[in-house]
Amino acid sequence: MAPEDELIEFIHDTHLRDLSLDARHTVTTMIGANIGTTAAGAAEDGCTQLRHFLLARGGREEATVLVYGDRLPATAAAQLNATMARALDYEDAMVPGLHLGAALIPTALACAELRGGVDGTEFLTAVAIGAEVGARINLPDRLYNGFDPTGIAGPIAAAATASRLLGLSPERISQALGLAFNRTAGSFQSNIDGSLAVRLIQGWVAESGVLCAQLAQADLTGPTGFLDGLYGYAHLYARNEIAGAQMTADLGNRWELTNTGFKKYPSCGLTQGTTELALRAYADGVRPNMIENIEVTMTPYGHRLVGHPFNPGENPRVAAQFSASYCAAGALLHGAARLEHFRPDTILGADVQELASRTIVRADPSLDECGPGATRLTVHATNGDVLGYGIDAPPGFPGNPLSPDDHENRLRDCLSAAHGPTISSRTERLVESLNRLDQLDNVSTLIELLTA
Repeated sequence: MAPEDELIEFIHDTHLRDLSLDARHTVTTMIGANIGTTAAGAAEDGCTQLRHFLLARGGREEATVLVYGDRLPATAAAQLNATMARALDYEDAMVPGLHLGAALIPTALACAELRGGVDGTEFLTAVAIGAEVGARINLPDRLYNGFDPTGIAGPIAAAATASRLLGLSPERISQALGLAFNRTAGSFQSNIDGSLAVRLIQGWVAESGVLCAQLAQADLTGPTGFLDGLYGYAHLYARNEIAGAQMTADLGNRWELTNTGFKKYPSCGLTQGTTELALRAYADGVRPNMIENIEVTMTPYGHRLVGHPFNPGENPRVAAQFSASYCAAGALLHGAARLEHFRPDTILGADVQELASRTIVRADPSLDECGPGATRLTVHATNGDVLGYGIDAPPGFPGNPLSPDDHENRLRDCLSAAHGPTISSRTERLVESLNRLDQLDNVSTLIELLTA
């Protein structure tokens, strides 16, 4: 069987009972994490502007904008909800930077509304299918070489979720995935420059997933050799180093989505190690007035993305989310790293910017052997002392998972920061619904609870 056909069969035939317990737990956690970040990120820069743009553009009222309650075409609702889900950069991620949940959950909710509702079991299954497809075609950082993994692997993953929920036939699933392959795009330059495009790319991924499934429903076709064809995904992005057959090996038996990481702190996954080590130093009594300078050492890949000198620019939250210097300085200044520490007024504070200017970030190729998130932090004290800290697996990522309490605390933190008081007042009902997601008769319950 061709690898494309293996993917199509997996999307069409997989049921929730086929998931391993770990895979099911990962997907349930992914949904909860993104419900929280959507509620908390709805009013962030880029989200409000995009909402006004999409409302002005109008169209058929097919799906709900979470938090606000607007009704938009399903593609537009998915786009806006995904942009809001990514705004805080506090959701799931997969090395080397693939953000699946923030696209898949909005895609699934929009398609559920297009269908007139689906139960929790089918919703979970569709998200799991998309997450596994995305995890399977995810690539090492050297092959992405600056492409944003979310914009490359994400559209195909979102199309898989949408195809399942819209009940496409195998032939039309093939067309949806082929069309989505032609929608792949995105560069990490968006992150380095601290631009709102980081969030917008997430929205485009969800929009593409819904749109490509709808186009396939309308009998529009895409390339059938989207994975292993002469100019397919394996050639263009994997550069013929990873064949399609390798991506689909043991599909349905080995669940790659379990390699998903969940962030302990509201910033880029590659800054999680820096923040954790800075907080360890703080716990040891290190304070800003004792510091001559801070040295952070990370992998070359991490350094390229988050190792540049901190400059808040026009979008301070984005700049801080993708700055190891800011994350180290903020953690040592505040003794914590919470959503409130990534607000623009906090980021622009003279004290944290001054400490960030004394934080030097270096690349060390030898850390590649320790893991993609491997980080070292050295504090040079004014009295001449040198304090060193190190971590290979950042908290929340494979090898160092968060506890159930950590996950629930993050969800509650996000819901308490939700735009407007209505949603935060429903925290207990949301937590209860998420805990019994597979028992929901209709996921419209989640949409209602997440709409002011």
